[in-house]
Amino acid sequence: MTITKAEEHADLADLPEPDAKAGVVDPPEPDAKAGVVDLLERSGSVIVPVGIALYALLYLGIQQVYGIFNISPEQAGIDQATMFGRLVGTLILLVIGGALIAGVAVAAVWLLDKATLGHLSRLIQALRERPWAAAALGALWCGASYWGFLGYLGLGEGASLAATVITAAVIGALSFLVPFRLLRRRPSGRAGMKIVVAAFTGIGLGFALMGQMESDAIAVAEKGRPASLLLSMVGFQDQWVVLNDRESGKVLRGGAQVLLLGEREGTYALYDCERQETFRISMEATVLRQVTLEPERPDGYSCMKQAG
Repeated sequence: MTITKAEEHADLADLPEPDAKAGVVDPPEPDAKAGVVDLLERSGSVIVPVGIALYALLYLGIQQVYGIFNISPEQAGIDQATMFGRLVGTLILLVIGGALIAGVAVAAVWLLDKATLGHLSRLIQALRERPWAAAALGALWCGASYWGFLGYLGLGEGASLAATVITAAVIGALSFLVPFRLLRRRPSGRAGMKIVVAAFTGIGLGFALMGQMESDAIAVAEKGRPASLLLSMVGFQDQWVVLNDRESGKVLRGGAQVLLLGEREGTYALYDCERQETFRISMEATVLRQVTLEPERPDGYSCMKQAG
C-alpha cells in the first residue's frame, strides 16, 4: 500500500503541537476515573481488612459480655440482624473517632516535615525504598498488635512498657520480618504485606476492645455500676427495673432493682445484682415498674452492699 504526500501531511496534522519552550510534546492528561479507582483500591486494601477483623472480634466480644450474665445474646432476644445493625453502628462510630485521630496525626507529620525542611519525607521515602527497613517496620507493627491479644488473655497485667515493647519486637522479628522481606520483592507482595498489616491492626484493636468490654461487663455484674461508653456503643442496654406480680401487685425480690437483659418467647431475661444470678420470668405475670435507663450511681457504689 502506497501512502501519498497528502495523506502523510494529514497524519502529521493530527499530531499535537510541540511545546515551544520545552521542545517536547505534552503528555496526555491522566484519566480522572482511573485515579478514583486507584484511590478506592488503595484505601480499600487498608479499610476492608481492618473492618472485617474488628467486626469479627466485636461479635465475639458481645458473646463474652452476655456470657458474663450466663446467657447468650440469642437468649436475650438479640438476633443476628439486630447484632449486625449494632456492630455496623459501632464501626461507624469508630471510623468517626479514628478519622479525627488520623487527621491530627497527618497534620502533625506535615508540620514536622515543614519544620525539618522536608527531611522527614525524604527519610520516609528512603525507608520505603529499603526492603529490610520497610519489612522491619511492618514486623514491629504486627508484633505490637499482639499486645491486645496478650492483654485479653491476661498475660500483660503488671507488665512494664519496656517489657511490652521487647515482647512486641521479639514476636515481630521471629514471625514477620523474613516473610515481609520476601514479600517486598514484587509489587503484588508489597500489596499483600499492606493487607496483612491492616488485618493485624484490626485484630490487635479488636482484642483490646474485647478485653475492655469484658472488664466493663464484670463491673456491671459484680457491682451494678453503670455501663461504660464502649458497652453502650455495642448496644448493651443498661436498663434497671423493679418487678411486681401482675395478679397480686406484690413487689418481687424485695423491691430491688434488677437489670433487664432482654426478652424472648414471652419471658424476660433479668439479672439480680444483689444475688448474683440470672433468671427468667413470664411477661404476662409480671409488671415492670420504675424503669431506669443508665441510672446515675454514686462513686464507689456496689449493689452487693444492699444485700447486707
